[in-house]
Amino acid sequence: MGKKIALMTASNFSFLRFHFLILLALMPAVLSAQDIPAFTIHQSVDKIKLDGIIDEQSWQDAEVVSKFIQQFPYDTSESKLRTEYRATYDENFIYFGIIAYDNRPGPYVVSSLRRDYRGPGLDGVSVILDPFQDVTNAFFFGVSPAGVQREGLISNGYLSMEDLDISWDNKWYSAVKTYQQHWIAEFAIPYKTIRFKAGQTRWNVKFYRQDSKENERAIWPYTPRFMEPGNLHHHGEMLWDKPTKEPGTNVSIIPYVAGLGSRNFLAGTPTKSDVQAGGDAKVAITPSLNLDLTVNPDFSQVEVDQQVTNLERFEIFFPERRQFFLENADLFASFGHLYARPFFSRRIGVSRDPRTGQNVQNRILFGTRLSGNINKYYRVGFLNMQTAKVGESGIPSYNYTVGTIQRRLGSNSNIRAIFVNRQEFSDSTRKFKLSGINFNRVVGLDYNYRFSGNRWTGNAFYHKLLTPEQSTGQYASGYSLIRNTQNLTFKWFHQMIGRGYDPAVGYVPRNGYNRISPSGGYLWYPKSKSLNSHGPLFDVAYIWDNIYGLTDKNIALGYNLFFQNQAVLIFGYKYNYTFLFRDFDPTNSPSALNVTKLAQGTDYAYGAYIANFTSDPKKLLTYDLTLTKGTYFNGTIDGVNAIIKYRWQPYGVFSLNANFNRIRLPSPYASANILLVGPRFDLTLTRSVFFTTFVQYNSQYTNLNVNARFQWRFKPVSDLFLVYTDNYYYSFDQPDQNFTPRIRALVLKLTYWINM
Repeated sequence: MGKKIALMTASNFSFLRFHFLILLALMPAVLSAQDIPAFTIHQSVDKIKLDGIIDEQSWQDAEVVSKFIQQFPYDTSESKLRTEYRATYDENFIYFGIIAYDNRPGPYVVSSLRRDYRGPGLDGVSVILDPFQDVTNAFFFGVSPAGVQREGLISNGYLSMEDLDISWDNKWYSAVKTYQQHWIAEFAIPYKTIRFKAGQTRWNVKFYRQDSKENERAIWPYTPRFMEPGNLHHHGEMLWDKPTKEPGTNVSIIPYVAGLGSRNFLAGTPTKSDVQAGGDAKVAITPSLNLDLTVNPDFSQVEVDQQVTNLERFEIFFPERRQFFLENADLFASFGHLYARPFFSRRIGVSRDPRTGQNVQNRILFGTRLSGNINKYYRVGFLNMQTAKVGESGIPSYNYTVGTIQRRLGSNSNIRAIFVNRQEFSDSTRKFKLSGINFNRVVGLDYNYRFSGNRWTGNAFYHKLLTPEQSTGQYASGYSLIRNTQNLTFKWFHQMIGRGYDPAVGYVPRNGYNRISPSGGYLWYPKSKSLNSHGPLFDVAYIWDNIYGLTDKNIALGYNLFFQNQAVLIFGYKYNYTFLFRDFDPTNSPSALNVTKLAQGTDYAYGAYIANFTSDPKKLLTYDLTLTKGTYFNGTIDGVNAIIKYRWQPYGVFSLNANFNRIRLPSPYASANILLVGPRFDLTLTRSVFFTTFVQYNSQYTNLNVNARFQWRFKPVSDLFLVYTDNYYYSFDQPDQNFTPRIRALVLKLTYWINM
């Protein structure tokens, strides 16, 4: 066993943590002074026709926003391309008219006709609306030159790419018309689609345009290039000529009917067929507070997760994709840090089978969800879901309750509280009753801070677990501090997870440890036609506990090269130290193989060289290649990860994801060749007909999975789905058993959006 060290005593650390939080509380929560550009939106004097022709008198009278600034490749000059935005409104809609001028002949980059398609190098124009001016949450709407819509929800001020969620769907309308030297887009966004308060006279807004031929991203107002283009701190204002009015009654019902046929070959059960019906309802309690209801929800049309090779000792995080949980998801899901989430919505509807240890579906019976703004300063969220018991597995009926409240501090900092409860109601021996016996609860407090124009950000939190069997260490706490400037990025991350902290509805892959994770980098911006920026980076993590001392140490050093054509090259070296507090197989082979594991109480120091290159995303053929070579625990590893895409513009994308790891360990430990390959065919024949086939082979679990999905969007947010899934056994070691079926299902589902 390697030498154990004590980095800091608990008492000393608590002392420093206390004073650190006091220091944060005393920091002024103010934005840096800036001149906020503004324009006035006037009520339309005639009817706006969405036809891609801006010839109505209202468009001629509207103020023109055209002073766009480059954000990429530079942020120091006006845009090379002229872009004009206009806005007007009537009783039911807010309209935007956009003229995007073109300097170069040739086709635009349009990867797909699929709604909400996201990827680098795409051409388009976008609008961001922040009606409450809280500089934290906003609505995103965008369209491509082919008329493909994208809409999404922005949270956390859009500090990172993950803060834009385009899984959110809602009704709005657009029209696009292309001309020889420009293209025009018109937006019509219903008031009922967005959340705001009556009587407002100004909204925060932001506009930006991506043009691949000019290799330019232009934005209004100015936003530094080291920030995300949608960063809400840098915004303009839209001044209403009249105070906003109540949008009126807003009730939508989205029923569905689905036919399902499935067969479990592993269990040897006959084919099952079933017809299900249910649906959702959206009720605007106020224009800014929405109530979502669901009865017998079905998520069979949700795209399957993209598998990854797991060589870690802990669970991998997969994002939520189910529509019911998406609106205002940040109110519930963003508490704590990534490795200490008190609430993770994907736990609802999934339970662990006590017989096999595997996750199984736990049907949701009904649920309700209230979320939104009370006013400019307060946001609230409430969620309640009820699941059915699974008799054959002994899984009880559970009730899930989550309550949150958020108070804005200063310009865009906030303090928030959360309560999470999973209550057991019935099982195979006890009938359903309101007073459950077993429960798992979390109460917590978070402070999110944003200072100096988002150049200083971070958070601090403390969460407490409550269970019938009170034990020691049922807590999680931590803080982070991020410094982000044009040249320098520095992050300090600290986390303390008690040994008894195990929230049933959270994402906590590991407990009983302390973690310190500083990271950062520096960028130079040379005057070069090929190189946009370059500089070193580092990432360090120390993990220790009170029993074993230091258990993990990770040190990564590298260098970034960002090119003007948007290609990226990263290379470096990563050093790891691992102390095993339980037996572990570095190949993560299936338990059925019964391989010899590295023994508990042993430690290992190893490292690998890593290089990654991402090609120019504007090309028809693109690729992302990562090479790994080095030592791995007591052996060696050679790895290749490749993502290759070909764009059949604009009708779809053909892609291949492939990951191969060659792990060699000395006898008697297992060596392995781990292959994960996933070809994908994404066809968009029209803007309303989509077909996706996704095949994944994972040698780690000897599984071949096929997911094919046909979607016909016959009306806005109304769809017909046909989904086919199939799982087979496949192994290079046992070819005689290959293509043995495991689970097969076919679903036909119809959804229809009804405005009451």
